[in-house]
Amino acid sequence: MVRSTIIVRASDALPLAASVDDEQTEQALQEHKQQAKLIFRRISSNSEPRCSIESGQYTLHYLLSDNVVYLTIADKSYPRKLAFSYLDELSKEFLMSYGPKVESVRKPYAFVGFDTFMSKTARLYSDMRTANAAGSSNLDKLNGELQDVTRIMTKNMEELLWRGDSLDRMSHLSTSLRSESEKYRKAARHINIQAMIRQYAPFGAVAFILIILLWWRFS
Repeated sequence: MVRSTIIVRASDALPLAASVDDEQTEQALQEHKQQAKLIFRRISSNSEPRCSIESGQYTLHYLLSDNVVYLTIADKSYPRKLAFSYLDELSKEFLMSYGPKVESVRKPYAFVGFDTFMSKTARLYSDMRTANAAGSSNLDKLNGELQDVTRIMTKNMEELLWRGDSLDRMSHLSTSLRSESEKYRKAARHINIQAMIRQYAPFGAVAFILIILLWWRFS
C-alpha cells in the first residue's frame, strides 16, 4: 500500500508538494521521511532515474524526471511495478499542470493543491485489485525500462546511511562496463591478428626462401 508521497525539485531538494498524512501515518513514517530527505540530498543529474530503497518494513521508491523527484513510501510487500506506475501517473499530471513553473518557484510547497490528485490516485492504488487493473493499463504505455522492474536499481537504506553509497553507482558501472568491453574488443582484434600471423607465417617464410633461391640461381 502507498503510505505517503512527496515531490521535490531535484536541483535543490525544494519541496513542491506532498500528501496530507494523518497523525498516525505521520508518526509511523517519521524516520522514513527523514531518510527521504537524505535521498533527496544524494540525488543529482547523474542519478538513476528510478530506484527502490528498502528500509525496514517499508520501501522508498523514487522517480526522477525533468528535474523533479517523485518519492513514495510504500509497504515492502507492495509490488514495485505498481509503485512506479503510481509515480509515473503523478509525474505526467504534475508536468502537465505545473511543468513550466517548477524552475521559478522559491517558496516550499508552492503546488500544495496537487495533493487532491495525489490523494485520489493513492486511493486508486491502495486497492490491490483496482491498482493491478490501473497498473496494467498504465504499464502498457510505458517504455521497456519501466516494464522491466528487474532493471530498476535497488538499494538498502543502510548502504546509503553507513557506507555512503551513491545513487549514481549504476551509471558509473555502465560506463565502466562500456570501457571494459572496448578493451576486450581491442584485445580480441589483437589476438585475431596474432593468430593470422601464426597461421600464415610458415607460408610466407617458404615463399621468401623460394624467392631467395630463384634469385641466387639466376643471378
